[in-house]
Amino acid sequence: MSEARNAALRAQTAAQTLALTSVDLRNQALCAMAQALREKTPAIIEANEQDMTQAKQANTKESLLDRLALDEERIEAMAQALEALAALPDPLSRVLEERTLYNDLHLKKVSVPLGVVGMIYEARPNVTADAAGICLKSGNAAVLRGGSLALHSNVAITNVLRGALEECGLPADCLVSIESTDRAETDELLSLHGLVDVLIPRGGAGLIQHCVECAKVPVIETGVGNCHVYIHHEADQDMAHHIVINAKCRRYGVCNAAETLLVDASIASEFLPSVIRDLADRDVVIHGDKMVAELVESLRAEQGNQAEADSQDNQAEAGTQDAATNTSVVFSLATEEDWATEYLAPEIAIKCVSGVEEAVDHINRYGTKHSEAIVTRNREAADYFCRAVDAAAVYVNTSTAFTDGGEFGLGAEIGISTQKLHVRGPFALEALTSYKYLVEGMGQIRG
Repeated sequence: MSEARNAALRAQTAAQTLALTSVDLRNQALCAMAQALREKTPAIIEANEQDMTQAKQANTKESLLDRLALDEERIEAMAQALEALAALPDPLSRVLEERTLYNDLHLKKVSVPLGVVGMIYEARPNVTADAAGICLKSGNAAVLRGGSLALHSNVAITNVLRGALEECGLPADCLVSIESTDRAETDELLSLHGLVDVLIPRGGAGLIQHCVECAKVPVIETGVGNCHVYIHHEADQDMAHHIVINAKCRRYGVCNAAETLLVDASIASEFLPSVIRDLADRDVVIHGDKMVAELVESLRAEQGNQAEADSQDNQAEAGTQDAATNTSVVFSLATEEDWATEYLAPEIAIKCVSGVEEAVDHINRYGTKHSEAIVTRNREAADYFCRAVDAAAVYVNTSTAFTDGGEFGLGAEIGISTQKLHVRGPFALEALTSYKYLVEGMGQIRG
């Protein structure tokens, strides 16, 4: 028997027990899991250091290393997320609908767990704790298939959490992790119709697409994030500047990071130079259209003239440097591929547009239905943008970085859905429940 099938069978048995537990017991277990993470932090960091060493030796890119790395602060955040889940209302046994039918039958629609939730994810060990907690709170058993880059971290975290479950009197198999790095185990997990009730992939576009195309179990497609920030000509430009830098540079390797900046052409020469300088200061590579290219060349010329006047600095490459910061502006002309790319890196595409209609058209063509933002003081433009953009989260005068389950008050998120069925946007507890009808009568029979 494959490890994936064995894991799913064990989880299915545990799920039957878990579905009957009280919310008090599940909350007790969540708090015990949080405390166990704190107590075992040194061991988890030691396991993570093994993963980090191997990842660096394999020349793993910085964005993935950032997602992979654990320290005391990140493990504490994982623990706090579990405790936040414990504080949330019970998502189970909620009466969603109740009425008496024409024949005096009493009907109730009640929330119930899905059963067994499969997770396939890449170099994100924090997902191990988040998924375990969300599944537990919602009464579901979890089968986790983490990426090989985070193998030691995931195994360490899983073992800590399983121990806490057992101490609270719950089956350890409420949480099962597949430790094999054989890709055949992933494909086996995708095929387990009847054992796995839903599959949630989290990772790059290739992983998600493979799961969507190959799975025989229902899949919730999560977040490739080619996100945009659009600066309308009536924007507060200081506000817009701060939003752009936050949306792009807060963390490069996350799906809610802005990958494309759209700017009304009428304000481009006024707005973009300071933004380009600020991005260059942070070593962000810029891919822009012809208008952006002209602005970059003007910047380079100004900087070159300033450097020439300031001979004591002896800036040999002054023609491509900011004299105040000594930072090169790295630029290339944007291609069609750039408009469609989720960089997950210090790179951004910049395009000048004629107005809100062209901005919306560009987003709906190249976006991934994740998170999109407009900065404007014009309410009509903002309303049009909100109605016309097809995305799970649409922002006015704020950063796309807020697309996150914790920021939305959901506790730890299990993913960000970019599809329209069964959930959309950041999702957690309620998305892992279904419902059943309870019908009570007094001897009625149907004629």
